Amino acid sequence: MKFLKIPFLLIWRIWFYILMIATILIMIPFLLILTAKESYYPTFWKMVRIWSKVLIYGMGFRLKVKRDQELERDKSYMFCPNHASLMDPFVLIALSKNPIVFVGKQEFVKIPIFGFFYKKVVIMVDRSNPESRKRVYKIAKEKLKNGVSMAIFPEGLVPTENVVLAPFKNGAFSLAIEYQIPIIPQVYLDCKRFFSWDFFKGRPGVFRIRQHKFIETKGLKIEDLESLKKQTFDIVYNDLISDKKYMKDTNRPNNEREFKSPI
Repeated sequence: MKFLKIPFLLIWRIWFYILMIATILIMIPFLLILTAKESYYPTFWKMVRIWSKVLIYGMGFRLKVKRDQELERDKSYMFCPNHASLMDPFVLIALSKNPIVFVGKQEFVKIPIFGFFYKKVVIMVDRSNPESRKRVYKIAKEKLKNGVSMAIFPEGLVPTENVVLAPFKNGAFSLAIEYQIPIIPQVYLDCKRFFSWDFFKGRPGVFRIRQHKFIETKGLKIEDLESLKKQTFDIVYNDLISDKKYMKDTNRPNNEREFKSPI
């Protein structure tokens, strides 16, 4: 029965890329204008949100969001979701009316058409280059001065299927402390299950998202970075391991101790 699903899965996966390319081509005239000046970014963000929703709903997904706290308009935040799927950035974009700047992989610049606009609106990082990381930090500080929010997947990578949550890196937390902006822990419980990087896996379904209460950073200093990072990690991690559907889809090792917080 599983093998009978493979042709449909492939067609469904290919449809995602067709949908992405077709919508980008339609938006090109508007994107050329809206990426010309930084002051146009809020308008650009509105268009990107519409695009993200087209991709999400066009793939047969729906969003079910539980918010423990609502965003305030025109306020800066640091979004910190777990990362396990290509759909994660689109989900985050669709959820936030506040304009967000992402820190993303430099490799995506190579994608035709998409890469041209990607490099205009994403702070790119080459994780193997220390100088690149310093540059990211400098640009991020300038963006935060302009009142936008930031999104950093703190794992810094998409972990393998058998990893619940990879250890967090420092970047998101050092910036949040420096600019005294709240951390928003977000938990994506179904993106990996329905649209992982495995081409022969997935299906349309409901993405459950939990947006936790914000973690305030006012009064914190750089010495508090590790405790802030651990607090955020534990919130996301505990949600993931308590969800039976998420854990069923994760190839858990026999040794349960491997799944304790690595921080």
